Amino acid sequence: MRPSGLKIASVLLLGIFAISFGSILVRLALAASGDRSLAFSLVMSAGRMGFAALLLLPSWRRPLASRRGLPYAVAAGASLALHFALWITSLSYTSVAASTALVTTNPVWVTLFGWLFFREIPSGLTLLGIGTALLGGLLIGLGDAQGGGGTNPLLGDLLALLGAVAASLYFLLGREAQRRGLSILEYVRVAYTTAALLLLPLPYLFGGGYGGYPFAVYGYILLMALLPQLLGHTSFNWATRHIPPVLVTLAILFEPVGASLLAFLLFGELPGVQVLLGALVLLIGVGMAVVGARR
Repeated sequence: MRPSGLKIASVLLLGIFAISFGSILVRLALAASGDRSLAFSLVMSAGRMGFAALLLLPSWRRPLASRRGLPYAVAAGASLALHFALWITSLSYTSVAASTALVTTNPVWVTLFGWLFFREIPSGLTLLGIGTALLGGLLIGLGDAQGGGGTNPLLGDLLALLGAVAASLYFLLGREAQRRGLSILEYVRVAYTTAALLLLPLPYLFGGGYGGYPFAVYGYILLMALLPQLLGHTSFNWATRHIPPVLVTLAILFEPVGASLLAFLLFGELPGVQVLLGALVLLIGVGMAVVGARR
């Protein structure tokens, strides 16, 4: 039975709140370690997924109810691993605002891939809403990025954009895995474990490792696993089973808004007028897309 609209909206809101901590925790870990190398970015990516997989370990005592969705769950996990390797690395080179604005261009790629691979043709109003929401996200990114751009903005922006493409494949494949018989718990345990296994060896390939960091770094990585991963991503994966993935990815566009609010509450960073205007445009665009999807 399809859950009520209020329940779906509540789960999405919880997910937005949880993933809003993602970029803030990455920046805190970077500051605590003093290491902005590719190897440490991969340590954070692998650690986040490794902790998440370990916390889900007790669920493996029960066998899968169906294996039809297993290949899709494994492919989703591989896409998720690629997403984190690209996006978390981007935060070492560009601003939080620019990275989050680009990595949340998911609606464009989900719409494109859904049309190409699943013949899901969006309505004109949905496309207009997507464009309006992305404009709002761009305004937020431009307004917030005025405070600092990072060491190599062009590289960081490219990595964040490629991370958005990988994340879009992850959400679409995750929906198919659940449609083919996997429960949300079965799906996330396969996908998160796959991502962890693919990411864990990578730091060693780039001259890094998992030891020798301040204790706070491991605490921040554990929080990444608990909040944005287990709570945030799992909420969105659950929602893709009940509503079109493009609507889920439109909800994720509010991550920069949530991150800006948390930055204000935690660090006293007050968002500018352009950021607030972008949030308003974003809200209007999401509303248009939702109405278009219902039609």
